[in-house]
Amino acid sequence: MPLHSDRPNGRSTAGDGSAVAGGASAGAASAAARGIADWLSLAAAPTFAIMALLTAATGGADMICSSTQDASPLNGMVPMYLLMAAFHSAPWLKLVSSRGQKMERSIV
Repeated sequence: MPLHSDRPNGRSTAGDGSAVAGGASAGAASAAARGIADWLSLAAAPTFAIMALLTAATGGADMICSSTQDASPLNGMVPMYLLMAAFHSAPWLKLVSSRGQKMERSIV
C-alpha cells in the first residue's frame, strides 16, 4: 500500500505539488518513484535496528568512540542506532494504522 496519495482530481503531482506533464509515461514514472521511496522509508528502521544489534554483539565502534573507561551507557553507537530506528519508525506506524483502519471498515 503506498504511503503517498495522488491528488483528488486524479492527476499525478511532482514533489513540489505541480502537475507532472507528459501523460501516462510521466504518471507511471512518478508512481514508480513513489513506490521506491515508500520501500526505502520502510527499510530505514529495521536497518538501524539490525545495526544496533550487530554493534552490541560485536562491540564494534564503541571502543573507538568512547574516550574514558567510565563512559555513560547512553554514549556510543548502539543508543544512536536505536534512536535512529525509533525516529524512522513513522512509516511503519502509518502502515500499521492504515491496515487497522481497512480491517475496521471491512468488519463494519
